[in-house]
Amino acid sequence: MEKLIEIHKASCRFDHASGRVVHALNEIDLTIGRGEFVCLLGRSGHGKSTLLRSLAGLNPLTSGWIRVEGELVAGPSSQRGMVFQEDTVFPWMTVRENVEFGLKCQGLPAAERTQIARRWLAAVGLAAFENSWPKELSGGMRKRVAIAAAFAGGAPILLMDEPFGALDYVTRMDLQNLLLDLWQRTRTTIVFVTHDLEEALVLAERILVFSAGRVVEDMTIDLARPRNEEVRARAEAVAITRTILRRLEPNNDVLRVA
Repeated sequence: MEKLIEIHKASCRFDHASGRVVHALNEIDLTIGRGEFVCLLGRSGHGKSTLLRSLAGLNPLTSGWIRVEGELVAGPSSQRGMVFQEDTVFPWMTVRENVEFGLKCQGLPAAERTQIARRWLAAVGLAAFENSWPKELSGGMRKRVAIAAAFAGGAPILLMDEPFGALDYVTRMDLQNLLLDLWQRTRTTIVFVTHDLEEALVLAERILVFSAGRVVEDMTIDLARPRNEEVRARAEAVAITRTILRRLEPNNDVLRVA
């Protein structure tokens, strides 16, 4: 598989006024191939969101580097789309205007922006809501707007930071299925942060387990799709689950605070 993302000795530390030092990332080395769906899985505060934000160019590393298609990540880029857990749609814009916003920043003509936005709104099931305001939508629908906007931008990499964490179970499953459908159609490289093991098993081709700022497990997930309850109950899936749960145990942590 062609390398798209290369991470070398990536470390990040935060110095607090109290004198406490938190090592959020500890010399991470890994590569991610073009078209992969990778989940960063771990307990809260163990580095997965820090790495994602560093990939986005939003969080500078203390040492090491990240390259995308051979170019050093030094800041945000239209080549790396981002979907956050919080609502990121603009309340003063209509649904279509939200999806068009990134395209407008890229300098695309109005007619082309509208055409692209409508195509992606149809893809996420919101074609009938293009003139609606975000306040008129449910939380799940607003998340669909954010996903449409991310894919409409055409970025080869989509970074997602627990995007479905605040949603109810049924809505979350619907959006997981939607995301998988879009990924299979576009083969966009997706790096997805979650603390939910079930979500990672449903979505990922590959799971990177984080503990204390390190990747402690790198697993290829070769399970049949769709990964419904029946698939996740099979022996191979249970074995994967047990391995990951062992890696997530607190006694596997290494020293993080100096």
